[in-house]
Amino acid sequence: MTSFANVTVDAKANVYFDGKVVSHTVHGADGSKKTLGLIYPGTYHFGTAAPELMEIIAGDCKVRLDGTSETSAIEAGSSFEVGGNSGFTITVEEGICEYICSFLPA
Repeated sequence: MTSFANVTVDAKANVYFDGKVVSHTVHGADGSKKTLGLIYPGTYHFGTAAPELMEIIAGDCKVRLDGTSETSAIEAGSSFEVGGNSGFTITVEEGICEYICSFLPA
């Protein structure tokens, strides 16, 4: 997906890990919520409240879901889901990883 219609965007950025992960929140007319962001090289852990769908739209990363020992390589055009009240560790080894995070119904 390269664009969104009928949305509002929060101008204030969500900045994590000293600016190494930055996103903006997008609200759909249907009540949906997404974040669009960039992840710079490093390893970061995120907790989740609601279930999430993470779509990698550029770059690549490695992901380990909380409660598992398996690490998966995720490339542009691929996605992964994270359960609510859970979390994941994401590693970007080089370049910038771009993503769309969709918050799913619980």
